[in-house]
Amino acid sequence: MKKWMKIGMVSVLATSALAGCSKPDAAPQAQGSQSGEKTKFSISMRTLAFNHVEKSPNINEDKWVKRLEEKTNTDLNIVLVPHKEFEQKMAQMFATNDIPDVVQGSGGVSGKEMAGSVQAGVFMPLDDLLKKHGPNLLKKIPKEAWQKETYQGKIYAIPEFLSNPSRRATAIRKDLLDKAGLPIPKTVDDYLNVLRKFKEMGVENPYQGRENFKYADTFFGPFDAYPYLSMMEQKGNQIVPKFFNTENMTKALQTYKTMYDEGLIHKEFATINPTTYKNSILAGKSGIWTMNANEVLQWEQQLKANVPTAKIELIPSPVGPDGKGGYYLYNSVTRAWFINKNAKNAEGIIKFFDWMLSDEAEQFFTFGVEGENYTMESGKINYKMPTDPQAVDEERYRQAFLWMVQDTTYNKGTLSLTEDGKKLMNIYDTMLSKEGRDGIQFEPRLDAYVANPDISPESDFAAPVVLQHMVKMVYGKEPISDWPKVIEEWKAKGGNDVIKEATDKFNKKDPSVTISMPRR
Repeated sequence: MKKWMKIGMVSVLATSALAGCSKPDAAPQAQGSQSGEKTKFSISMRTLAFNHVEKSPNINEDKWVKRLEEKTNTDLNIVLVPHKEFEQKMAQMFATNDIPDVVQGSGGVSGKEMAGSVQAGVFMPLDDLLKKHGPNLLKKIPKEAWQKETYQGKIYAIPEFLSNPSRRATAIRKDLLDKAGLPIPKTVDDYLNVLRKFKEMGVENPYQGRENFKYADTFFGPFDAYPYLSMMEQKGNQIVPKFFNTENMTKALQTYKTMYDEGLIHKEFATINPTTYKNSILAGKSGIWTMNANEVLQWEQQLKANVPTAKIELIPSPVGPDGKGGYYLYNSVTRAWFINKNAKNAEGIIKFFDWMLSDEAEQFFTFGVEGENYTMESGKINYKMPTDPQAVDEERYRQAFLWMVQDTTYNKGTLSLTEDGKKLMNIYDTMLSKEGRDGIQFEPRLDAYVANPDISPESDFAAPVVLQHMVKMVYGKEPISDWPKVIEEWKAKGGNDVIKEATDKFNKKDPSVTISMPRR
């Protein structure tokens, strides 16, 4: 296939090159034909801002890609899609019709990045192929995840799934909190007091901000004011976005403005990209931030390389007037894999993904290669988790990026090896299982959203027309008291159609409607 994207960094420009190698005799039946022929296919993959991926001179020559090809008897041509330009590059791909054999989507069949391609017949239905060649996939992937990949009764993608939707957590530099002599904060006011103390102590970013409030939305949770795709609620006889609650939204925005005015968040937080965000944290410049809980041990190791005394702890997110808080609850699908209707090796591709849920795959992605990354002692795996930042990046890449179909809640294999790991699993089962906000949601996305992208939110950031006012209000360029005007602008630009469509589908109990269940 042609190179259908240009990536703005020299280290990734060569990533469309073809790569491949053979598979050992250990599992000759896993892929290819009876004659041992390799399954050859191209696959687009979002870089996910992974350092190991974005710094690779040629991902197809990466040793772990080679190992994966050996394990599965495949010949992969991985085409990287830059994380920040994902939607733009996906649109370009569909516009030029230069589409790989397998395309990674962010979630369901109607995701914005898919640009209506499933409905247009670009990809093949997978039901029959899954029945013949995907026993692990059908057995281990939850029904809820398959539903996200279903259109007109047919399955169109293989989902990477999430068994616990409460994935994000609030992290704090516990060593700094102990130095401050303060207890773990609980309420919004408690959190602000900790941030003020961190500022007094010289912490550069007491609260680590980021553009679009993405992974910087801690203080919308206490007020149940997330302006996201899954956040709709019944108000009277209508289904409306939760940001229609002016009182709650005003309180959330005022909290951020207080932080901005007092220097508790970076003055240019609205321009901080994902790389700068993470680098600031790992350099020891941040006090409190949001992160995916499953990465906390790796981040701590990388932070300790710069600040040996640092300690990261996941703590309960701030609670609001109703005693609740936490982040938006994730979709049951984190990535999805669509097969081009013109792909020549569909059976082998299904077998490739089916292998991802095998015991062999779990051991490979979790621990690597026996004799190189781990040893076996009395039938037990002896694996030492890396501490060098580059090695940690490589482990994360193997466990999360290349392992394309798995339960991404956390890596049980490595966490079970240490007390810190066991503690993290307990945090998931106790603290995070009780956190989180959710709402009425629609899958596929409402037609009125598709027709009006300016008012259409994403899973974890607000619609453009809403987001621009949020930033201006925190920066003091617009009064927060003008929030009702934002609602009216949203409605005038197509929002009224969203409300009508959502209400009609809700009242008709349309199968596209999901009504959230309260957290324990």
